[in-house]
Amino acid sequence: MFGKKTLFQENIEPRCVYCAKGAPLEEGRVLCAKKGVVPAGGHCPRFQYDPLKRVPPKPAVLDTSKLSPEDFRLD
Repeated sequence: MFGKKTLFQENIEPRCVYCAKGAPLEEGRVLCAKKGVVPAGGHCPRFQYDPLKRVPPKPAVLDTSKLSPEDFRLD
């Protein structure tokens, strides 16, 4: 769904968790200035994207257990 999108891309999928009108509550809930307490994954027509509220996914961890010194040789 999100793929390799950046934080400041304009065609972001609306979600209350990163709306300018929302404030995070407990896990999975947001306090919306317009609608009150709503689910973090919801959205409404008043959605305004706030890129500073969006947390990018963590980078993948390199699994070095399957690598050997031969994998790093330049022949």
